[in-house]
Amino acid sequence: MLSKRNKEAFFNPLSKDNPVLVQILGICSTLAVTAKLEPAIVMGISVIAVMAISNVVISLLRKTIPTTIRIIVQLVVVAALVIIVQQVLRAYAYDVSLQLSVFIGLIITNCILMGRLEAFALSNKPWPAFLDGIGNGLGYMIILVIVAFFRELLGSGTLLGFHVIPQWCYEHGYMNNGLMILPPMALITVGCIIWVHRSRNKDLQEN
Repeated sequence: MLSKRNKEAFFNPLSKDNPVLVQILGICSTLAVTAKLEPAIVMGISVIAVMAISNVVISLLRKTIPTTIRIIVQLVVVAALVIIVQQVLRAYAYDVSLQLSVFIGLIITNCILMGRLEAFALSNKPWPAFLDGIGNGLGYMIILVIVAFFRELLGSGTLLGFHVIPQWCYEHGYMNNGLMILPPMALITVGCIIWVHRSRNKDLQEN
């Protein structure tokens, strides 16, 4: 069950082949939903669920899907799962669903998800496809959480809505950096993470 190939399918997207840091995919949602930590976590979990299940479904159907309509079938499967996720969020996390707005719906066109369906699920069995979906979803979520952590902490002085910077800091002149909650700072933060990641992984550096 956990052969070398299966381990690579799960662990490589966490760092070595991270979809955001290495493949530079999913940047739009990374910029849009990371002003606060809570919506970033919910978005990450939603992508993991949709990616894992859709990978398994497409893998199960891979031998029966005509090549000419494979993209349409993939979109139908993903759209059905996204609708389920939207309804669950509206039922149990309504405030967060409002914060995420249209971005949950845009999971349907998430290039990470569609890329894994095309590159992996269509040519592998369900178990490796499931691991690949979980791994890539986690790799995406890790970056969302890191970016949201710094943006909310430095931009609002809170984490998950709770004030974590002591009041005496403000009394001694500390101020929240309002720039951190603006989209350009999300891009700069992602850029810094990519720089650190590549500086620690020499094989990713261009000669």
